[in-house]
Amino acid sequence: MKKVWFITGSSRGLGRDLTAQVLAKGDLVAATARNTAALKDLVEKYPDQIFPITLDVTDYDQVYLAVESAVAHFGKIDVLVNNAGFGIVGAAEAFTEEQVRSQLETNLYAPIEITRAVLPFMRKQRSGRILQISSIGGRVGNAGISIYQAAKFGLSGFSEALAKEVLDLGIYVTCVEPGGFRTDWAGASMSYAPRVEGYESTVEKRSDFFQSGNFIPMGDPQKAAKAMLALVENPEPPVHLVFGSEAIGMLKHADAARTAEMEKWMDVSLSTDHDEAENFLNTDLGKSFTKK
Repeated sequence: MKKVWFITGSSRGLGRDLTAQVLAKGDLVAATARNTAALKDLVEKYPDQIFPITLDVTDYDQVYLAVESAVAHFGKIDVLVNNAGFGIVGAAEAFTEEQVRSQLETNLYAPIEITRAVLPFMRKQRSGRILQISSIGGRVGNAGISIYQAAKFGLSGFSEALAKEVLDLGIYVTCVEPGGFRTDWAGASMSYAPRVEGYESTVEKRSDFFQSGNFIPMGDPQKAAKAMLALVENPEPPVHLVFGSEAIGMLKHADAARTAEMEKWMDVSLSTDHDEAENFLNTDLGKSFTKK
């Protein structure tokens, strides 16, 4: 049976590759983009399978109208892919208020609201897959991309909690966390904060590297799209799925460092319990917090 996909950011990058592969497979796509003219070739090739929708993901009126239009056109939404987003580099203190707000609105608030718009339909049909395109930057923090990573850490956390919330409804949530992929993330779509003195060896070094054009990511977006097609068919999808060998390397290092730090400060952590405290994790509610 053909699946109906709702994909944001369908006109470029990973979203474009995924949209093309979904259509080639024979499924149906409600493809959203700020400029749907960029989807013209796919519309001409797959006129009965694609439903292009003009969408600014930060405009919530448009979001709910887009979701309702997709359901009216195809009858349902089986797979939601929140792909729209952009990167930004700079020192935390240097970003303008508009840059911070725009980053959080696009990379965090928008996918949350789009998910909220789609969930009632998935809940009623008792099935669905939600793929949140986050980043390894939602699991590992690095200098120069603090605001971008604030959004991605938020999205990963939201997705992890949501996965537990909707599992009994037959809805599966996976946070896809890529490393560097050969899209325009570090190219034309990247924006930068004003420079401030003092960050030359950390933030500005990274900024200069991205702007030099010498950054050649390891990831292949077509292979990532193929992996996502397989993912929605898996009966037991993961809550977190990292893409890219360098991303795996960074995560392993970060996890080891976090564990070592936790162990080092364990005595302090445990010392803050009330003297009369009972173990909350042994209660029925507490057990739900450690349930897989």
